[in-house]
Amino acid sequence: MEQTTTDLSSANPPVAFGTRLARYLARFWPAPLPVDGRERLRACMGVFVGIAMTGLLSRWWAGVNHVGPWLVAPLGASAVLVFAVPASPLAQPWSVFGGNTLSALVGATVAMFVPDPAWAGAIAVGAAIGVMFAMRCLHPPGGASALLVALSAQSFSFAVFPILVNSILLIVAGLVYNTLTGRAYPHSPSMPASREKGAVTRFSAADLDAALAHYNQVLDVSRDDLEALLHHAEANAYQRNFGQLRCRDVMTPDPVSVQFGTSLADAWALMREHKIKALPITDRERRLVGIVTMADFMRNADLRSHEGIGRRLMNLVRKKGGTHSNMPEVVGQIMTREVRVASEDRHVAELVPLFSHGGHHHIPVIDKENRLRGIITQTDLVRSLHQAI
Repeated sequence: MEQTTTDLSSANPPVAFGTRLARYLARFWPAPLPVDGRERLRACMGVFVGIAMTGLLSRWWAGVNHVGPWLVAPLGASAVLVFAVPASPLAQPWSVFGGNTLSALVGATVAMFVPDPAWAGAIAVGAAIGVMFAMRCLHPPGGASALLVALSAQSFSFAVFPILVNSILLIVAGLVYNTLTGRAYPHSPSMPASREKGAVTRFSAADLDAALAHYNQVLDVSRDDLEALLHHAEANAYQRNFGQLRCRDVMTPDPVSVQFGTSLADAWALMREHKIKALPITDRERRLVGIVTMADFMRNADLRSHEGIGRRLMNLVRKKGGTHSNMPEVVGQIMTREVRVASEDRHVAELVPLFSHGGHHHIPVIDKENRLRGIITQTDLVRSLHQAI
């Protein structure tokens, strides 16, 4: 048996070192921030207002008799969180207050027992993170507060002033400024619109919790905000994939149809041949005048008794030989005249209530002159929904 081999080196040529290096370095380039210039200006002005207010009031509070700093550097990092990302769990009031203050207390405690600044700083920051995790106040500037206090061997009073006082003043500034500029602070997660309306979504809260547990990392976004974001993205994708579909995109074009005078026998044979349950009825110009369905045949076969239903149905569709008959003979005599139709340009999403609650199974599609162009069935609708999700 002859074997063939493939030259993998020619199928996948080696990538030049310069290209590999460029791709590696590109990973360090940050992605653009999805905020406009107005939001950036709002954040910059907020940091300016917050630091200025905190600094001026802290200096006034300290007075001339206070020896030592009255404004600490970690507060600059706290201000970035409070004013630039006020929705972040790391920027909430308890995170700012507890993160900075508790970390400062940890730093002062470590400095008392570890004289070497290098070891004291490392132990203080690590322990401060542990405390912040335990107290649910994880705040990145808290690590800087712990390091500052440990390196300078400050006492516990330093955690009260300036750190605690600075933090409280910054929080107050954040409450006022963010509220005035349209940003909720403290941030309250919003409920996704799709969930408020009771719409079925592709994932549940339990699915999200399982995904977060698998990810097992701290995210700079609350769980509820993440869920809301995913639901909004899902709704936008649904709107893009399904909401913009029109009837012409999903209909069955040029459906099998009959005219008013088509015999019941011929119409029944067409329905069985093409395995369909409805036949649009048109005039000679192909304008829609009605529709005949399986239900119309059954109704005229007298369904008051189940006995002999097959025989009665055959009697209905059998061609009559006489010139006069009390039984209907053509589809025009049993058709439904009031037909729910849809135009070619109509959005498919608008037809969902007709199929789900209106009891419709077939909706003819017409053009501007009422000519039959196609038909949409439940199968067509389900297929388009499946493609959208």
